Amino acid sequence: MNRRGLLKFSLGASLFLGGASLLGCSASTPASGFRILRQDDLPMLRAVTPVVLDGAAAASAVEAVLRRLDDTLASLSPEMLGLTRQLFDVLALPLTRGPLTGIWGAWEQATAEQVRAFLRRWQDSSLNLLRQGYCSLLQLLLMAWYSLPESWGACGYPGPPKI
Repeated sequence: MNRRGLLKFSLGASLFLGGASLLGCSASTPASGFRILRQDDLPMLRAVTPVVLDGAAAASAVEAVLRRLDDTLASLSPEMLGLTRQLFDVLALPLTRGPLTGIWGAWEQATAEQVRAFLRRWQDSSLNLLRQGYCSLLQLLLMAWYSLPESWGACGYPGPPKI
């Protein structure tokens, strides 16, 4: 791709994502019991988290991971939180979710294999924006999981030293 093509693509992607966020962005009000995560964020996160943590965490750990993720997001700068919310909006909004993820129905109906296919699609995408979204989502969820004491035993970490 040449410079002009990259600029056109970047402008188009910005307009698309900006328009999508205007059409259906989630309310900024946190879901009940959360400080940052919104009701529209939760179905996607509840579908993706068990797939990302496959083999590392029990299905019952998903809610603990979401609570820790919420705590982590609460400590982000306003700019980083805004970018994270844009990512979550793109994944939650049906207008963008279907074409970008291949998940055409609601997240609650997505199978683990469909979620894996979405993650592989973004991981291997020729579009840097999707690869960055994949890395961001993966890092947020893994950081939330490995900061929980119940994850430490599986990776051989004995926990912080007793003082």
